[in-house]
Amino acid sequence: MKQTKYALPLFLLVLLLTSLACTISVGGPDYSDLTPIPVSTEAADSLKEEMKRAFEAGAQTGVVTLTITEPQITSVLAFRLLSDPTMQTDKKPFITDPQVYLRDGQMKIYGKSEQGMFVADIGIIVNIGVSELGKPKIEIASADFGPFPVPNGIKEALTNMIDEAYTGSIGPAATGLRVESISIADGVMTITGRTK
Repeated sequence: MKQTKYALPLFLLVLLLTSLACTISVGGPDYSDLTPIPVSTEAADSLKEEMKRAFEAGAQTGVVTLTITEPQITSVLAFRLLSDPTMQTDKKPFITDPQVYLRDGQMKIYGKSEQGMFVADIGIIVNIGVSELGKPKIEIASADFGPFPVPNGIKEALTNMIDEAYTGSIGPAATGLRVESISIADGVMTITGRTK
């Protein structure tokens, strides 16, 4: 009889301690039907090589055509989130396990966001166009952080990430580029422009 008397409180204590040690998923947009995109230094480095190639060709023809793939942009974003303190909260990236899909004219960013012991799937849909100054222009079409509030400054953080991909990796050459079009389809973003 004494064993059953302590069994329920002991079970509840173990359950409570187990739940405190784990994170609890609280939902958010479901992207489980999409094929996961691997993150690698090779993919991030290949984007730098693609930019170099595009600008070298542009120096000859005056036309720069840059193609960016999902693994390249996902890898660049993942490494940027880990290394940039402006894209972190409590010394953690505000998006973990990022996945960037380039589909149907939009950049679709998925991942996870953690607050305390709660983890939510997140989704950010971004429209990318060209400004009147010939630079990439981004607009967040929607941001879904599940039950969490959308972090302040997310547009600025994404703008900085795209600006860095646009100018930081290619150095001074980007200042001489006027973007004419950006198209996104089937896992590839193509940026076309002219050197000034």
